[in-house]
Amino acid sequence: MTRVLVVDDDPQLARALRINLRARHHDVHVATSGAEALKTVAAVSPDLVILDLGLPDLDGVDVIHGVRGWSDVPIIVLSGRGGGPDKVAALDAGADDYVTKPFGMDELLARIRAVTRRAPSGDAIAPRVEFGDVTVDLADKVVLRARQAGQSETVHLTPTEWSLLEALVRQPGKLMSQRQLLIEVWGPTYLNQQANLRLYMTQLRRKLETEPTRPRHFLTEPGMGYRFRP
Repeated sequence: MTRVLVVDDDPQLARALRINLRARHHDVHVATSGAEALKTVAAVSPDLVILDLGLPDLDGVDVIHGVRGWSDVPIIVLSGRGGGPDKVAALDAGADDYVTKPFGMDELLARIRAVTRRAPSGDAIAPRVEFGDVTVDLADKVVLRARQAGQSETVHLTPTEWSLLEALVRQPGKLMSQRQLLIEVWGPTYLNQQANLRLYMTQLRRKLETEPTRPRHFLTEPGMGYRFRP
């Protein structure tokens, strides 16, 4: 069974897609905004995303950039924007296909079959990330810290701390801008909450760094964002 995330704020179209896809034995999830889409991709790890560009909070191209920051899930854009520049922008951002509304359901289903054939299996287990004396299990959402005598203890994180940690460790060595992290973890209404981001970074360092005031793994790039270094 293929897990499909439909991202569209048109309730009639979302309902039609849900009915048609479920009739063909797909497990369907629906998001009606860009922020909800990013959180759902992280939560359910879909095998395919069907994405409208005209969302109420974020442009669909920004959603593609956000997803591509840490996931290679196939993305089919389903949009009323038929112009060449919109199509080029979506494909350059990382979309795998682009379907213009109105569309035929048979055509969409054929395109779904095509991109899912090309994609790697969605059943792969998420990796473990290790740094210092810490192990992050992305599949089970567990963080362990080694102690003496070969013992480990679980590090308890809040849901927000986990979301921030996951966004960073999935992109080792890559600069994650403040804007990208705020959108992925909190949503687009928090773009001016850099103080919130700094607070949670301080909490992550306190829990996961050997010397929180001299971090080796969660680095600040002044004026730009943060970088995870294993």
